Amino acid sequence: MSNHDNALDNALRAAQLGYAVAPTTIRKTPAIPSPHDRGHNCKGQCGKPGHGVYDATTAPGDVRRLFGLAPKAVGYLIACRGRLIGLDIDRKNGVDGYATLARLGREHGFEIPEMTTTVFTPTGGAHVWMAVPDGVTVPNSVGRLGPGLDVRGTGGYVVGPGSIGQAGEYTFHPKVGYVDPRPVPEQLLRLMLPPSPVARPAPRRAVASDADGRALAGLVDVVLRAAQGGRNSALYWAACKAWVHVSDGHLAACDVEAELIGAALQVGLGEAEARRTVASAGRGTGVSA
Repeated sequence: MSNHDNALDNALRAAQLGYAVAPTTIRKTPAIPSPHDRGHNCKGQCGKPGHGVYDATTAPGDVRRLFGLAPKAVGYLIACRGRLIGLDIDRKNGVDGYATLARLGREHGFEIPEMTTTVFTPTGGAHVWMAVPDGVTVPNSVGRLGPGLDVRGTGGYVVGPGSIGQAGEYTFHPKVGYVDPRPVPEQLLRLMLPPSPVARPAPRRAVASDADGRALAGLVDVVLRAAQGGRNSALYWAACKAWVHVSDGHLAACDVEAELIGAALQVGLGEAEARRTVASAGRGTGVSA
């Protein structure tokens, strides 16, 4: 069986369990090119495929159709929707996310559930699937918990088991396999959530915040839709625009860093490279990054 057909079979099994899936390349990025020009803000409303995680579906016929449009797909993504989140633990390039997680557990008094779905990455890391309470939205973040720890929340995705990446295959924990994701420990959930916003006296500011959030989402989409070979340039351009919003007080620096670096990782840029680019853009616009 080819890697493409194997990925399709695994994706169909995940969809049968209720997980929304879409095909990915060997670089772990969405496999269907965008139908739009750079800078668009469409998340699938046009009805065409090519919107990354927003293509993800649980319908078997649609899964087959997406894979039919992606002949080079060798893996699949699982969208973090509803209650599902992923804790991405990296162990590479001198960074040990397991050590960071152990330290956080000691400091805040929590342990990761042993019997929850865990997918091992080919570089020695892991994606731990957990569930959040109904109605709770956990944002994506890169390194905010600490070195080697990323959070795949609403709008993000984890790589499905059985997928092939450049370094090898993503595999279930051999002693656990698939089980329903266990609840994320309350103390860890608090660390994943952004600080509670300070109450503002007038509703006018809330409207502005919505607009700024849409602006950041549009800049993230620029990075996600960038063509191969121009992704770092797109990241730098988007970061320059975003840091302007930080300098005028409309966006938080941590949100800009987390969202743009998270998008950069999704399109295959290295974390160190992405962090340098975002920081350089901040210095270029006079913002300390």
